[in-house]
Amino acid sequence: MPQLGINQLKVKLDTGARSSALHVDTLETFVRDNATWLRFSIGLSRRVQHSVQCEAPALDRRVVVDTGGRRSERWFISSEVLLAGQSFLAEISLTDRRHMLFPMLLGRTALIGRVRVDPALSYTQPRPVAATTDVP
Repeated sequence: MPQLGINQLKVKLDTGARSSALHVDTLETFVRDNATWLRFSIGLSRRVQHSVQCEAPALDRRVVVDTGGRRSERWFISSEVLLAGQSFLAEISLTDRRHMLFPMLLGRTALIGRVRVDPALSYTQPRPVAATTDVP
C-alpha cells in the first residue's frame, strides 16, 4: 500500500468476508481542510518492533459484523493496493487484528474481477526480497 508507506505486508485473501480490514495499533481522528482524517500506526512485524505512522482521509464510518456475529463501528479509508502485479483501490476498515495471523484481510469486494482464489493453494506469491544497504 504505497500511499500509506507500506511496502510489504502479510495479507489473507478471504472470499467469505465482504470488506477488507487492516490492523492498526493506534488510531486518532483529526480535521484537515474541513474534512475528517485518520492518523494511525501499523506494526509491520511481530518479531521486530517496527511500525509505520500513516495518515489518510476518512472515507466513512460503518458498522461491521465479524465472523463471531459481533457488531462494531469502524473507520474506513480508501487506499491503493499492489497485489500480484496489479494495482487497485480498496476500501479498508481499520481495526484491531493483533490476535490474528494476518494483519490484513482482503475481502471479496476488493477481489471481485481481479483475482481467482484457489482454496487448495497457500502463499502463492514470492516472498519480497529484503532491501539491502551497502555500508562502506
